[in-house]
Amino acid sequence: MPQPRGFNMPLSLPRRFICDMLHFARRVPSVPVQRRMQLGDVVAARSRAEPRPSWCGIFTKAYALVTEANPVLRRSYLSFPWPHLYQHPTNVATIAIERRFGDEDAVFFVHLTHPETRPLVEIDAKLHRYKELPLDQVSTIRQAMRTARWPLPVRRFLWWFGLNVSGAKRAHFFGTSGISVYGGLGAASLHPLSVLTSTLNYGVIDPDGGLDVRLIYDHRVLDGSTVARALADLEGAMHGPILRELWSLAVATPGENETAELAPAPQFAP
Repeated sequence: MPQPRGFNMPLSLPRRFICDMLHFARRVPSVPVQRRMQLGDVVAARSRAEPRPSWCGIFTKAYALVTEANPVLRRSYLSFPWPHLYQHPTNVATIAIERRFGDEDAVFFVHLTHPETRPLVEIDAKLHRYKELPLDQVSTIRQAMRTARWPLPVRRFLWWFGLNVSGAKRAHFFGTSGISVYGGLGAASLHPLSVLTSTLNYGVIDPDGGLDVRLIYDHRVLDGSTVARALADLEGAMHGPILRELWSLAVATPGENETAELAPAPQFAP
């Protein structure tokens, strides 16, 4: 009886994009640093918020507060015309989302400028919009698919040029830091590859609010001690401005004075 045979499949545009990204990401000497955070009070405040912000939106803003206060985290390594660092003046968060493309689930990246200045509700609305709009109406996705249509040598040159020639263009095309998570699916990536200087990643939140949070960083730009302090600052931001904003969205239960029961949140000090 003849055995079934497999078949060849061409790379789709999203798979071409991911292959190109990984081609350059594997050249980045990246190192993960992990911190165990206790976020029980943040979990409690979020559970009372209306509307309830997503964890992705919460961490996007929290890390943007840290990178805004620590300019070294906004630096990138550029190789042309000689190896040097470029410090971006503002935050452009790059967030991985999953969208349906044809008959496959594909990963795309969207940008959020100045997330540290945006309310959590606005951040969530932007992320929801990116997940609902037609793909050709999201500029970063449209640009990525347009680039993926070019032959391989042209694509690789465009990626190299965008990453290495101009710091401003690099931020425009790729952002300044990344968020890549799928804790909502009950899993976590231990060392996601990225072309960015730092990428935030976290796992599944325990019932008591315990959570492993990781920063994967480019060792050409940052050192481990800097990243360890950034994670401590991130936890401080979660217990400070993020917690206060969540409580400002909280809906009190009947007969309860929320503000009377809430102790002052710790101040965030980078």
